Amino acid sequence: MGDRYEERASRLDGAKVWTLTVPPGSAHPVLPDGCMDLLWIGGRLLVAGPDTRAEPASVSDGGSFAGIRFAPGTAPALLGVPAHELRDRRIALAGLWPDAEVRELTERVAEAAEPAAALEEIALRRAAGTAPPDPVMTYVAAQLDRGRSVADTARAAGLGARQLHRRSLAAFGYGPKTLARVLRLQRALALVRSGTPYADAALAAGCADQAHLAREMRELAGTTLTGYLAASQGAVS
Repeated sequence: MGDRYEERASRLDGAKVWTLTVPPGSAHPVLPDGCMDLLWIGGRLLVAGPDTRAEPASVSDGGSFAGIRFAPGTAPALLGVPAHELRDRRIALAGLWPDAEVRELTERVAEAAEPAAALEEIALRRAAGTAPPDPVMTYVAAQLDRGRSVADTARAAGLGARQLHRRSLAAFGYGPKTLARVLRLQRALALVRSGTPYADAALAAGCADQAHLAREMRELAGTTLTGYLAASQGAVS
């Protein structure tokens, strides 16, 4: 039996609530997606920052995990830290929020019948008491996700190149060009998973050709399209 991954839309705008169950000895690689997550792993609350490369996660004992994935640009306001400070990192929530608060939240999730739902409640309550995400940067993320160029997106947002880069570091963890690459790769992978031929998926996602997509897979995902597809087919959703 392979991995079992399930997700649903959250009541928090743009977020996804997910669960993952893996058998002993399995590995579940995490690919860059432009997002940040609040995680429940091994009885601990963790935060996953934005990735610039694949994070292979070997799980020797197997188990069940839960998380809430925040849309690009929306987590920094909620978590209270610029995204670039968490880039390519997994840290304990206690490193960001007061210890007493995190202990209480940890007990709440541990006692919950559905840890994923408890994580969602934490995020909803936190969002109710914090400033909303930067609307300009959520607009930037949406435009880049539609395949719009960085230059056109900057003009539409009324930002200069340097200003866009600076604000992107805080919102996404890296510059807009990196976010555009990550989102383009995710569009291509979604098409590949749906059965679209590699060459067609590459063009539809915004790559120059299949070779371009293959290079992006190696650089960002650390694997090949064939290897990725074989691994993803081992999961049950």
